[in-house]
Amino acid sequence: MTTPAESAWRAMRTLVLELNDRRSLVAAELGLSFIRIKALRKLADAPMSMRDLGAALAIDAPYTTVVVDDLEQRGLVERRPDADDRRRKYVAATREGIRIAQAAGRLLDVPPPSLAGLPENDLHELARILHRALANATTEVHA
Repeated sequence: MTTPAESAWRAMRTLVLELNDRRSLVAAELGLSFIRIKALRKLADAPMSMRDLGAALAIDAPYTTVVVDDLEQRGLVERRPDADDRRRKYVAATREGIRIAQAAGRLLDVPPPSLAGLPENDLHELARILHRALANATTEVHA
């Protein structure tokens, strides 16, 4: 028997990842792999260490280096030394990197018609529930 949580999760997963997966569209539109776009979106908020970026992207250190090297060659990020530890490097998005991250956000934020077509009160309730679930997830990560 399926629990309510399993049913909700399956519906969200199907709606987002199967019926409305925009990763390929965004990658094609911006001319970057989605992992590079995801890295830029993380770095647009604030510079990160290579280690923290890899952890945020759930990729290993060698692949993090490949991603950052490519983004750096394209002029979308720059490496900066840590003032306290010269062995540690921070990665920051350039102005162009931030522009691309914002463009990706705009493409990703367009709701699919199946969601946008719901009654406004349902959308408010859905948003409330999902924000509550996100708050719980943030609490779980920091616990």
